[in-house]
Amino acid sequence: MLERIKQIAARVGGRTLFVIAFDALAAIGIATVLAREASGPGFAAAITAIAIVVSVVFLLEKTYHFRYMVPGVLFLAVFVLYPVIHTVYLSFTNYGTGHILTKTEAIANLEDRYYIPEDARRFTYDAYRNDAGDIQLLLSPVDRDQAYIADGESLRPVDLSAERFVDDDGDGTVDSIDGYGRLSRGELIQIVGTLEDWTPEAEDFAVSMQDLGNFAEAIQRYVYDPADDEITDRQTGETFAPVEGVFTATEGERTLEPGFRVPIGFRNYREMFTNPLITRPFMRVFGWTFVWAFLSVATTFTLGLMLAMNLNEPTLRFKKIYRSLLIIPYAMPVFITALMWRGFFNTAAGMINTVIMEPLFGIAPAWFQEPALARFAILVVNLWLGFPYMMVIILGALQSIPPQLYEVAKVDGASRFRQFFNITIPLLLISVGPLLIGSFAFNFNNFNVIYLVTQGNPPIPGANVAGSTDILISYTYKLAFGGQGGTLYGLAAAISVIIFILIGTISAFNFKFTGALEETGENV
Repeated sequence: MLERIKQIAARVGGRTLFVIAFDALAAIGIATVLAREASGPGFAAAITAIAIVVSVVFLLEKTYHFRYMVPGVLFLAVFVLYPVIHTVYLSFTNYGTGHILTKTEAIANLEDRYYIPEDARRFTYDAYRNDAGDIQLLLSPVDRDQAYIADGESLRPVDLSAERFVDDDGDGTVDSIDGYGRLSRGELIQIVGTLEDWTPEAEDFAVSMQDLGNFAEAIQRYVYDPADDEITDRQTGETFAPVEGVFTATEGERTLEPGFRVPIGFRNYREMFTNPLITRPFMRVFGWTFVWAFLSVATTFTLGLMLAMNLNEPTLRFKKIYRSLLIIPYAMPVFITALMWRGFFNTAAGMINTVIMEPLFGIAPAWFQEPALARFAILVVNLWLGFPYMMVIILGALQSIPPQLYEVAKVDGASRFRQFFNITIPLLLISVGPLLIGSFAFNFNNFNVIYLVTQGNPPIPGANVAGSTDILISYTYKLAFGGQGGTLYGLAAAISVIIFILIGTISAFNFKFTGALEETGENV
């Protein structure tokens, strides 16, 4: 058999077999994702495109030399391009609390609801359970002899005289059915929560639990008419038409939940700048984000530069020990260090208040309750986390500056102050400048420090979500996952797009600034 496979492989060709196998897996993937209505067509189109690209690259001689690039390009598309495209798409939708489902899923959810009319038939019942824990009911109508067996979905007529119904005591009560034993009153009470969710259906009617002792005939409450694209409430007679992702009464203001997601154009972007409940906290968070990123870079660069210049002194003893000690904050995991500093800044029991502030100054600042103090605290934490990185890269850059430049400057009578600003800083920025811009971009999205230390608090008065120390990324996270008024994925996606544009602009400036620094360095 193995030899036969080898012969077929040799005749067909390894590349062809690989493409056939890959396309077969792609076909299975397409069939699988198409079963998911929400995102199936999009994923199916993506898988189809990938399969076509792989087939073309591996089958055609002109494109075969690109085969080594295929994995990298595919990973780029899946893990970079797709999230960006999907986020942009979500920013133009109302996706969020109340609008999570597709329209079809929302309709199915509504059509799965029942109500019990006043003249509904009632059924007494007994509950039975087998060894596997499965439950079924024996329903007996009050006004007729026909009995029914029910589980969570179906309702089937049965003949109680059949041998499957066993009456052990001879008292007319069915004690077991096909291995299902009858539950006592106490056992029945334990499963009431399960039975309340049951709506078993027969061919022409359904039943729903009315009280502990009875089920009653139930009627489907909402019926969807695809021709008119309307839902009718059988209980009230009202009709509902879809309006911006919500079925709304054609007469009146009543709406049905859940809604469904639909495109809404630029509304999320307009909300950021026109809705006072969103604009005010958004603009405060937006401004603080820039201040936070700038101060984070400025403080870490300044401290890193001071330490690097001292460590660069040739006469300094124990350099290796100092370097090893100063690199420790950078080597520690961020979440451990951030939580440790959060404990240090605790108002009642933190080391900063109990060891420093109270004994020396007689005060115990509420670090996380006052906006200015909370911002100062997270800047201190970020300074501790960031200065070792700056120190290391600046130290390396300083050692790359030719010492002859300083010797010539001394001969010309330049002071250390002039040497620092005319030689050290210009040449240092050639190497460190792009890293400073990269650090600014990193701190612009530095979610970890903000969330672990303050969680964005203290809250901004009048804002449901935003806090005084929130930056755009933590504010976006709260909108998407932690908002008191529900999740706003569409709005969070719009803010993410804004952040993406800002970071892209910063990166473009990075390239331009790098070129300017190189020209400056040539003139030093």
